[in-house]
Amino acid sequence: MTTFEERFQRVKNEKERLTGTPNEMLDSGDGFCDRYKFPVLTAAHVPVFWEYDLDPGSNPYFMKRFGINAVFNAGAIKFNGKYLVVVRVEGYDRKSFFAVAESATGTDGFKFWKYPVVMPETLEPDVNIYDMRLTTHEDGWIYGLFCAERKDPSAAPGNESQAVAQCGIARTRDLRMWERLADLKTPSPQQRNVVLHPEFIDGQYAFYTRPQDSFIEAGRGGGIALGLASCIENAQITHEKVIDAKKYHTVYESKNGQGPAPIKTRLGWLHLAHGVRHTAAGLRYVLYVFTTDLADPAKVIYKPAGYFLAPDGIERTGDVSNVVFSNGWILDDDGTIFIYYGSSDTRLHVATTSVERLLDYVVHTPPDGFTCLTSRNTLTAIIDRNLSFSSSVEAESDASPQLLK
Repeated sequence: MTTFEERFQRVKNEKERLTGTPNEMLDSGDGFCDRYKFPVLTAAHVPVFWEYDLDPGSNPYFMKRFGINAVFNAGAIKFNGKYLVVVRVEGYDRKSFFAVAESATGTDGFKFWKYPVVMPETLEPDVNIYDMRLTTHEDGWIYGLFCAERKDPSAAPGNESQAVAQCGIARTRDLRMWERLADLKTPSPQQRNVVLHPEFIDGQYAFYTRPQDSFIEAGRGGGIALGLASCIENAQITHEKVIDAKKYHTVYESKNGQGPAPIKTRLGWLHLAHGVRHTAAGLRYVLYVFTTDLADPAKVIYKPAGYFLAPDGIERTGDVSNVVFSNGWILDDDGTIFIYYGSSDTRLHVATTSVERLLDYVVHTPPDGFTCLTSRNTLTAIIDRNLSFSSSVEAESDASPQLLK
């Protein structure tokens, strides 16, 4: 067997093993959601015909010709009975592009479509695009909002890392053909983590934005905001109202951003967001949940303290360590919610929960009091209730001959 044949068979077998391995639900530690043993997608899952020249005449050593570095941060949608994710795929060259993978179960067996997404450009070419949020809007379109980065023209000579980030907007009917619209215009010089609300508000398109007053600088910006635009083809927001601000000594003290589009429930709009704080080892990204009013989506009505999901185990390591990030979830017909989250800018995972489980979480988990004393008092109240409950149960047991048998 030649070097080409040997390497080709080994790589092909490994990819088939990864795709064909059933995922396993792990025991839930906190009860909020259920994690799974294996990532649903990694760089190793991409088709062999993406990375390698399959002609032994032109590639006798079976080398990669277009290496894939990472697969992570996916928008998600249930479409034609399949669970689809639009993932961020990053090559060895550091450029990202979008690709669609589909699964029959939502937790395993994801397979990429043959070709990555063809995303049209605006008049100003994108140097990098990433982190698409998908919204099925009441106007009948499926919208993809993503970060479009270009080099900052004001960067000093020799500064090759300073970027300008704006919100790119595209729409589709089938996730195959995309129509690129003009980038979103806002009062902020930078925009990341922009999400389209699934319904009109006061007859206008509503966007969750993250106002910033400086380029790519942790600690700057006002939080998650809501803004309205009269049209989508040339969307322009003149006012961004912060609805979920950063707060000192919280899991979102440095910056925060909307995850996927919110889910409409009987108690309000359910939101998944990421929060960032400083640690001695750098920035730490976690996910948190909050709910806004159905009639007034700018009004937060429930917000549990702390994080909903944080990096754990292998999720803590990767190209950008100590990070979990979600820009996609799917609400299934039976109320199950599939949360797709990237870990450390390297791979894609899934966690499952349900609408009722999350509503129980947001309603009954205490909010943050923002001081040590209020945190202690919250814990003390829980301890008091539990000890009182345990005492009453023990008393009932002692008084019940049936229970003593």
